[in-house]
Amino acid sequence: MKKREPLIGKDGEVRELDDTFFATAKRGRPAMPAAERKVRMNLMIEPEIATALDKLDNKSAFVNEALRKALG
Repeated sequence: MKKREPLIGKDGEVRELDDTFFATAKRGRPAMPAAERKVRMNLMIEPEIATALDKLDNKSAFVNEALRKALG
């Protein structure tokens, strides 16, 4: 089997994408392993807490860290 040419050259430029690339290309991001996926949970919180969380850039990271500390 022929070794593929890298998509990005040593100069940082992306090479021309040819028919060979598109013949084997797949859409989207590769699936994340099940052990690393996050779990969606719906819960009710008080309005003041929701307002405070809305002011944060990354609510999920903040809540995850706070729960880790609280749960030990």
